[in-house]
Amino acid sequence: MQQLQGAPWLVAHRSMLKPNQPMKISLLGDDYVIWQDSYGAINALPNACPHMGAMLSEGWCVTKADGSSAIACPFHALEFDYSGCTVLPGSQKQTKSLLQPLELIIQGDFIWTYGGYAPQIPIPPIMNNIAAEYEFIGVTGERSVGTDILSLLLNMHDYNHQNGTHRELFEIEEVQVKQFIDEGLHSHAYLSQPRKSPTLRDILKNPGQLAMPKVLEVHLENFFPFMGLMHAENKLLSLKECHFYVPETETQSRVFILMYMKAYSPIAHLIKGNLLKLIDLVVQQDADILEKIYPNTPQKIKLNNEVGMDWVRRNFESFPNL
Repeated sequence: MQQLQGAPWLVAHRSMLKPNQPMKISLLGDDYVIWQDSYGAINALPNACPHMGAMLSEGWCVTKADGSSAIACPFHALEFDYSGCTVLPGSQKQTKSLLQPLELIIQGDFIWTYGGYAPQIPIPPIMNNIAAEYEFIGVTGERSVGTDILSLLLNMHDYNHQNGTHRELFEIEEVQVKQFIDEGLHSHAYLSQPRKSPTLRDILKNPGQLAMPKVLEVHLENFFPFMGLMHAENKLLSLKECHFYVPETETQSRVFILMYMKAYSPIAHLIKGNLLKLIDLVVQQDADILEKIYPNTPQKIKLNNEVGMDWVRRNFESFPNL
């Protein structure tokens, strides 16, 4: 995958890694095993054992005498340390590195990587700023979607699809793009979205509706190609909905969302779980649509409010240049 090499990718939040439990991640056509040891150190190696190709993510972690951990292959129990070295049966000597570690950039709870490529754009400090000021309320919407990264990004920056994909969820009557600020690989979109008032039945079914006013005034901040933030505020809370996009393969993409909140009312704490469920449903609806489109269909119709999609197409074609 040549198109987006050199972009930073957030592959996980620390809360997604249970101590000494390996997890598989995919990035730019390669699979890795990532794990966190008992002391909080996080490492990643290629997921294929160099003996016979077994998935190391299906193995287990082994704690060494020095407190570090290694990954044990599920096939023959070979143990690989963080540098990719092992000790073969009958030998007392460690091998040279047989697996090239994936270079990770750990910033607090955020686990970034450039996927082994030279950085072309920096990691923005905004997530560290949000984490310092807001309460982390959880991860939601994580799933692998059967679509290429361009189609995923176009969907996430399509300001018209709320009326279709999410029509029953938000009852949005109209989308108004009040302002779009184009700063190259960084942009801001300010949307106004009048919606039908929820019924009592709607509220009982999803109390998260209480956090949504009659008109959704939304500020979307976009960092091409890896992150999109929704800044929302009302009398109950200030919300930071942080979307992350990961190109797994040419035809598979991963998405997950980190949710942060600043409560202005005790009610906000009562609906945290409902907010996570609401956003998970939004992502599921997006995933369902993305897996049922023909991505190479020529676009013969252009709607209003496609400025975000135009921004995605331009940056995708020229990345990393502006």
